[in-house]
Amino acid sequence: MGRIKKKGTAGQAKNFITRTQAVRKLQVSLPDFRRLCIYKGIYPREPRSKKKASKSSTPSTTFYYTRDIQYLLHEPLLAKFRDHKALAKKISRHLGRGEVGDAARLEKKGATKLSLDHIIKDRYPTFVDALRDLDDALSLLFLFANLPSTSTVPPKTIALCQRLCLEFEHYLITTNSLRKSFLSIKGIYYQATIQGQDILWLVPYKFVQRVTGDVDFRIMGTFVEFYTTLLGFVNFRLYTTIGLIYPPRFNAKSYEQGGELDAIVLEGRGIEEPKQIESFKGHVNGEVDGGTVPTKTNEEIQKQIATIKEGPNAELDVLEGQDQYQALDQEMNDAIDTFETTGDDADVLPQPQAGGNEAGSLFAPFTFFLSRETPRQPLEFILRAFGCKRIGWDAILGDGAFTTNEADPTITHQIVDRPPMASLPEELQVSESPSDPPPTTVVRPGYRVPGRTLVQPQWVWDCINQLKLLRPDLYAPGATLPPHLSPWVKPTKGAYDPSAPLAEQEREGEAEEAEGFSDDEDEEAQEEEVEKSDDAAADGVALAPSASTPATADLQDDHGMTIAGSESESEPASEADSFAGFDSAPESDTDPTLTQHQRELEAEAAGLNFSETLTKANGQPVKGILKGSGKGDEARKKAAKRRREEEEELERRKMMMGRKKRKVLDKMLYSNRQKEGEAEALRAKRRKIEARRG
Repeated sequence: MGRIKKKGTAGQAKNFITRTQAVRKLQVSLPDFRRLCIYKGIYPREPRSKKKASKSSTPSTTFYYTRDIQYLLHEPLLAKFRDHKALAKKISRHLGRGEVGDAARLEKKGATKLSLDHIIKDRYPTFVDALRDLDDALSLLFLFANLPSTSTVPPKTIALCQRLCLEFEHYLITTNSLRKSFLSIKGIYYQATIQGQDILWLVPYKFVQRVTGDVDFRIMGTFVEFYTTLLGFVNFRLYTTIGLIYPPRFNAKSYEQGGELDAIVLEGRGIEEPKQIESFKGHVNGEVDGGTVPTKTNEEIQKQIATIKEGPNAELDVLEGQDQYQALDQEMNDAIDTFETTGDDADVLPQPQAGGNEAGSLFAPFTFFLSRETPRQPLEFILRAFGCKRIGWDAILGDGAFTTNEADPTITHQIVDRPPMASLPEELQVSESPSDPPPTTVVRPGYRVPGRTLVQPQWVWDCINQLKLLRPDLYAPGATLPPHLSPWVKPTKGAYDPSAPLAEQEREGEAEEAEGFSDDEDEEAQEEEVEKSDDAAADGVALAPSASTPATADLQDDHGMTIAGSESESEPASEADSFAGFDSAPESDTDPTLTQHQRELEAEAAGLNFSETLTKANGQPVKGILKGSGKGDEARKKAAKRRREEEEELERRKMMMGRKKRKVLDKMLYSNRQKEGEAEALRAKRRKIEARRG
């Protein structure tokens, strides 16, 4: 006879432990237990049977793996937590006695910051593991970098998050690692590729954030403390990999003036001059943290611009710039291969992504100017990450602009988000010579500088997602913008694609069929309106006999309404004669609503269908009365016949299949019909919008 097992020593009761038991076993408070679990990456687990795992009649709500809690027993942070708890008791004891000096001395002596370095090394054995876990870290740190300072969110935490995020953006700019971006309701999504790992994070818009009280910032602060340590390790490894010194120098004066990216000064190992972005004019004549930065005169900058431009009269307007865009697009298409499908039923192969060289040369030949109404921070980051070295904006937006003169002749593209503007008057236009520095000219609102391309901000995002320069006339000020689509959602076969023409997605005869349906709907709506007006008129209105009919006797219905044409005193006329003059009767003689109702009543009295009596002079039925008389009905008949043949062929094939495979096929067909219905509804909606515009 085997040994009887004791209850609670095997199975789920042994593998799981409740939160109360874990806190009691670790001998820490509940907030410290939460902090420790966040640092170590231990999360609650869900057992199959809560009643068996809780070892009691009342099932608990939160469970952890027993081996995870056993693993926490050897964590060095437990000793730090206990020391901090003992120190807090001593301080409270001194304050209770009124010994404020001793309490301050103990607080200053025991104010040691927890070190999470060993946890980072423990959780991420390799650098690739840290990159894979960087999505949530970047999203949370960019969120805290945009929050206002409150009692729950100290200013030091916000400043640390902002600096780490700027350092990470500088690495992406230097290596051209940014790949895609998308504007959504939540914020701006970015995707970068670092050492073969795709990193996706979300950055909120630069709005005033309202901190609510229903958010537990203690829990979020714990995550921020861990993620700042993680991002610091990642930035150090990324900078040292490409030969840059970490941490980079920070220009506090430029940051206070709104420089942001301009406040970070990159330096390379073994390089005498600091490695910095050329367009940052904040470093031209200033000192950075007590160190002198080599300066560039305005003449040198203008000479460098002159070598980029073809000549003083090289203007990029909408028409002349098309050749340059096509040439650059052809060069980029030649640099990377694409896989094309061989047939309609073939699978769509994933296309190879462009490298840093292609991404770093997208906006390199151009000089941009950002208007005051555009979002400067995301545009500056994206333009620099894709090769642009010369970006200007108004001085009110902050420090670090290449130029603050909106009328600078070296500007090739201006990003605006305002209605169409007129050309700048001649008296405000400046010289086109790049050798003479242009004076600071304020362009009046509502005017544009001739010789430059004006686009809306969406043009930048669509260009980087497709990695080619799109037509700027489609994104001109005041133009209806193309749909901004997510670069991570790829169109599949049979699904609706907003970027593709409607004719390429429609099945055969779908447009004619939809047109017939719309005509029928309009006819039904008109008939319903006529019936409603007839019902309203029939409550007390007497209908006079038509002028083209013979004299008739009057009949009264139940409501006392006089009906003409029930009996004829003389010889009855033929059916064609009795209805021949209806179409030729002038509309001004009688109300068309009453005439319609009277004709129906006369046709009913004669024992005929009213639709059969309405004919034109050539014998064709009147449009709008007989249904199924247009090309829409013919298209529907052909489509129904084709669908019927396909269904019959499918049924014949299903007869040769087994029951199990037939059920699987039915599920597949059902899901395909659902997707086709959704796509057809979207195409119909787009067809109506295009018809309304046309």
